[in-house]
Amino acid sequence: MKVLLVQPTKAPITIGGEDIQLYEPLALEYIASGIISEHEVRILDMRIENSLLATLNEFKPDVVGLTSYTVNVNTVKGLSRDIKNWNPKTFIVVGGHHATVSPDDFLIPSIDLIVRGEGVLVFKQVIERIEKGDGFDGIPGIAMRKGEGIVKTPMEPLVDFDILPFPERGLTEKYRNSYFGEWMKPLASIRTSKGCPFRCNFCAQWKINEGRYLRRSPEKIVEELGTIHEKFVFFADDESLTDYNRMKTLARLIKEAGLKQRYFLYSRSDTVVKHPDLLEMWRSVGLERVFVGLEFFRDEDLKYISKKSTIDDNKEAVRILHDLDISIYASFIIRPEFNREDFKAFKRYCRELNLDFATFAVLTPLPGTDFYNEVESQLITHNYDYFDFIHTLLPTTLPLKDFYEELHNLYRQAIPATRQLSQLRKYRLRDIPSLALTANRVYNQVKMTYRDYNHI
Repeated sequence: MKVLLVQPTKAPITIGGEDIQLYEPLALEYIASGIISEHEVRILDMRIENSLLATLNEFKPDVVGLTSYTVNVNTVKGLSRDIKNWNPKTFIVVGGHHATVSPDDFLIPSIDLIVRGEGVLVFKQVIERIEKGDGFDGIPGIAMRKGEGIVKTPMEPLVDFDILPFPERGLTEKYRNSYFGEWMKPLASIRTSKGCPFRCNFCAQWKINEGRYLRRSPEKIVEELGTIHEKFVFFADDESLTDYNRMKTLARLIKEAGLKQRYFLYSRSDTVVKHPDLLEMWRSVGLERVFVGLEFFRDEDLKYISKKSTIDDNKEAVRILHDLDISIYASFIIRPEFNREDFKAFKRYCRELNLDFATFAVLTPLPGTDFYNEVESQLITHNYDYFDFIHTLLPTTLPLKDFYEELHNLYRQAIPATRQLSQLRKYRLRDIPSLALTANRVYNQVKMTYRDYNHI
């Protein structure tokens, strides 16, 4: 059978996304790995190549698989209708994060089946049943329309990550030079774990994984790293450094294997504080950047989201990473309740930390999270195109125009211009003009975001 796997692009009103950073469609590469030995498979990354109709006409797939985060829901539903209009007999499957937490959102005639949870083994079974013309009874982790309702089968927990084949990166060969994260270009991605032992109320990952933290063996990770040709590698984990002993072993094995890649991974600030020796070890084998969710500038706000770390943890983690010369991707959250004084205090806090880079996301209640359940009745829009971490979904204390002016100023001023300019030395010279144009455009989009609410 011919199977086309599609990574959707963002909606026109959505801010950020692939304009800021672009990671390879690792989930689709994993899905492809389960079926490629028996079927003809392609991946279409519409963030780079917006050619769905041309691809359909040339490839003529029997099955199309679409993946979706919450912000992609409307786009994916539109794509499914376009595909059915092209050929009503094409079987359409939707999977991904949002399909797992809110499968009912995909209960439309143009979508035939929904895959929930870890999809590699499930999708393989689905393709086998389609090929044989059988039904889908007994397949775990699926949902589908039945009459006026929906039938969901229990998800089968995956407890051994090492049984999964390596992602089929060859299917994205023509795109690979386009994947990047700031100066890290081209950038590959690898998944070494899944889940998180913490319970932040704005995150659904720990709930999806039922609180478990699943790990791949260091030996398998090193084996896969050896197949990756890119210099830069992003660890696409929910939290990479939680298991101290495993990550210590992995660093040792990377060194013994003589790998010379540069790594970018996630860590909590309290993990950095607890294990500075682990960060030092990783620095010696190529750790270049750490994504740290510092989130807020006050302990009371950290408690509000059940973060379990403190402002003191944040400050000490930044100091440790600075001392190790590890670049910090500092991620912060803006509460809709913030007033002008809060924004000013946030700016002072960022400058005190002496950061090179910071990003600011508006606190967003995502389906599947405790926070969403708490505030769902207060949402000012349920349009998923707005779930981009820039559009507020909750009422703001400041008038919208003032709120976004303050957010724009925070992006512009939280990092001193001299430190922003110092970051440019990490980029390829030919990339700097387009970087400046993109940054300016996105900043202006942020400032004018208030206008988007005229459409609600």
